[in-house]
Amino acid sequence: MLAVISPAKNLDFETPAHVDAYTQPALLADAEALMTTCRQLTPADLASLMKLSDKLAGLNAARFAQWQPPFAPDNAKQAVLAFNGDVYAGLDAATLTPEQLAYAQQHLAILSGLYGLLRPLDLIQAYRLEMGTKLANGRGKDLYSFWGSIITEALNQALAAQGDNVVINLASNEYFKAVKKRELEGRVITPVFKDAKNGQYKIISFYAKKARGLMARFIIEQQPQSPKALEAFDAAGYRFSEADSTEDTLVFLREEQR
Repeated sequence: MLAVISPAKNLDFETPAHVDAYTQPALLADAEALMTTCRQLTPADLASLMKLSDKLAGLNAARFAQWQPPFAPDNAKQAVLAFNGDVYAGLDAATLTPEQLAYAQQHLAILSGLYGLLRPLDLIQAYRLEMGTKLANGRGKDLYSFWGSIITEALNQALAAQGDNVVINLASNEYFKAVKKRELEGRVITPVFKDAKNGQYKIISFYAKKARGLMARFIIEQQPQSPKALEAFDAAGYRFSEADSTEDTLVFLREEQR
């Protein structure tokens, strides 16, 4: 199976990588084409387009200006170690062994507004470009238009390479919308994580994001052979709820945190 997660806004390029292995993004040529558009944006443009503060807009304009292949360990970092958000706190890739990261390389993919689709060990340079950004470009009005079927085709190639047809959707709606489900040559299974609050089970964004990362780590550690095996996931107090689940939606519940 192939698990798919979102990137993170926060980045960590200061902490040294604990592994030497790295690869190059498969869609780097597309990223370079997109970057020609990004470099034309002023800090004021970025502030308006991405709803950023002046400080963050200036930082990201500088990132776009400095972004330059070829990527190497001295100017870039493996994607799964560079992203530093809630999902990645759950995944905790810095504690994965080289063998586990090698497995993740084949069974985990990261969606990206700039890079399209990344493998965990693909090198990236710092950027911020969320998939939902309405950035007009040479291929259309936004990033969904820019990527078109490219991301889906890359996912199909990844599925074919491992001889499987199951995609575990651990990405946000904003990012998974970039996948054209009708063209995807696989079955999509979506885990949903709900926490009890005031007597009801609800999706609480912070907890759900971290749980997606925990599930990604569970897949890397356990190497499940079927979606059924995901029902054993019980990290951080979550439990599978058969009554709330369907064939393609696996619901995990957790009692109220105290």
